[in-house]
Amino acid sequence: MNFLASKAQLRASFIRWALFLVPLTVLLGFSAGQLGSPQTVWFQELTKPAIFPPPMWFGIVWSILYVMIGLSLAGVVSAWGAHGRGFAIIIFAVHFVGNLAWTLVFFGMQNMTAGLGVLIYTVVSLIAVIAVFWRVRRSAALLLIPYLAWVMFASVLNYQFIAENPDGGNVSDVSEEGAVERIEF
Repeated sequence: MNFLASKAQLRASFIRWALFLVPLTVLLGFSAGQLGSPQTVWFQELTKPAIFPPPMWFGIVWSILYVMIGLSLAGVVSAWGAHGRGFAIIIFAVHFVGNLAWTLVFFGMQNMTAGLGVLIYTVVSLIAVIAVFWRVRRSAALLLIPYLAWVMFASVLNYQFIAENPDGGNVSDVSEEGAVERIEF
């Protein structure tokens, strides 16, 4: 049986998906943030670039962005029957792995250069996500524009960290406890 869903049915589908995907996206972002921390001795010892914003802004901005990302994804997932919907969801999932990996790479592995590589992957794959989301639901693509701007800023900031800390931020002094935590893969 083929029939078009009413506007009320489409709205209800979006709301159901949003109620699931927004908290999931925020939870995944928060969980990824636990894989590394700016509270490490390594990060505290780094020379901070002039464009480094006050640390409180990172939590605020990412919380807002993860809500917008979840709403965007809900808009695409709820677009039943839209041409390219499945492909758009797959491209988003492949992209989002990069988003979630950056904290582990930059803070956890303390590798700024690899972190920049992850951010470049994230920017390029996000542009692809925006393009495929545009074909499914334009409003979903537009919701990702602030996210793209922030990830591009993060890329510049990451590059500035590398420029300000050419030695990779190797801690020259051992902490008071006599230990330095470094994770290598």
